[in-house]
Amino acid sequence: MIELSGVGLHSGQRATVRFHQAEGPVRFWVNGLEIPARASAVVDTLRCTALGVGTARVATVEHLLGALWLKELWRGLLIEVEGPEIPILDGSAREWLKALEPLPATPLPPRPLPRPVRLQEQQGQLVAEPALEFRLSVTITFKHPLIGYRRFESPPSRLMEVAEARTFGFIQDLEALRAQGLAHGASLENTLVYSQTSSLNTPRLPDEPVRHKALDFLGDLYLAGAPFLGHFSVHRGSHRLHIELARVLEGLL
Repeated sequence: MIELSGVGLHSGQRATVRFHQAEGPVRFWVNGLEIPARASAVVDTLRCTALGVGTARVATVEHLLGALWLKELWRGLLIEVEGPEIPILDGSAREWLKALEPLPATPLPPRPLPRPVRLQEQQGQLVAEPALEFRLSVTITFKHPLIGYRRFESPPSRLMEVAEARTFGFIQDLEALRAQGLAHGASLENTLVYSQTSSLNTPRLPDEPVRHKALDFLGDLYLAGAPFLGHFSVHRGSHRLHIELARVLEGLL
């Protein structure tokens, strides 16, 4: 058994995650109930992705699921969670991947994308097109001197290069977020924080925000239930938009 503990990004509450090897698809065990790692179990996409079944609920699953994608862990795992939220740890997938090192990969054959899928919301857009390999293009635009327009593409970059990219935010938004019950566990130890002109802590990468958006996308797309072949282009994506695509793909299994 593998166990990690920490605080939740939004709740600020202590949480513990235990990984148990178990036959069958990856699923969560919360309050005595199983929650499948599937888009059909998503109950909320406000600033994170939350899963739920009946009275059981677990929030902020995307970074852990992104690590499972990168590790190719698609089966044989029961994830027990004590607490309302997956611990944020360092804000990236790096600590999850380190903890999961002892587990063997359980890859699934990638499914061909049978048709293009185009989704849009306000300024965000997501396009998935059939391809012979998995390709990911993510772009972001922020009116900030250290961010601006950024693009991440894999290939040529390796998908594993998104693993250490932390969640990020803006100090001027913190009070409003906490008024909504969000970001109570956010700190300079787990979040790359920007002021209006600079960053309050040191970025790990010059393009860390767009790489983190790519990690979020992988974690959300994991909920489709299997890897898919295709070129996925995400511009100003959101958890809601990612999950809409994951639900479409889950319906193709």
